[in-house]
Amino acid sequence: MIKWLTVAVALAFPQTALAQGATTSSPVELARQAENLKPGQWVWAPSIAPAGPVLVYVDLSDQTASVYRNGVRIAVTTVSSGRPGHETPTGVFTILQKDPNHHSSKYNDAPMPFQERLTWDGVALHAGGLPGYPSSHGCVHLPYDFSKLLFGITSLGGTV
Repeated sequence: MIKWLTVAVALAFPQTALAQGATTSSPVELARQAENLKPGQWVWAPSIAPAGPVLVYVDLSDQTASVYRNGVRIAVTTVSSGRPGHETPTGVFTILQKDPNHHSSKYNDAPMPFQERLTWDGVALHAGGLPGYPSSHGCVHLPYDFSKLLFGITSLGGTV
């Protein structure tokens, strides 16, 4: 099933399939790599802060997201937020629902792997296309593997 889902996502989101991630255990290396991310790239360093509350900060102007655990940045990724006419809302949100195999009820049953719902009217974090500019219908698209890792460390009620 997982292999089929990976193939389906690769076909539905070709930019996601090409996304590349890096892992590190150094805060300095995390910062260095975060400065040079290209669309679809990310860096993950969970050992920098192995425990504590998780917060996700999305920077719509830079099309990036940073993950903090216990107040320490442990990951950075490129994102694709809402395109003109479907802008991603700003503010502080709570993770309301998590679904690893979600499909859109608004957009032709589109797959939204590792969906983390932020609003009841359809805004979420999830794996999706990453062309390097805002292209979604209001959601925050993340690289597939990054969204899977993030899904694994967040909790309902978490802050975005």
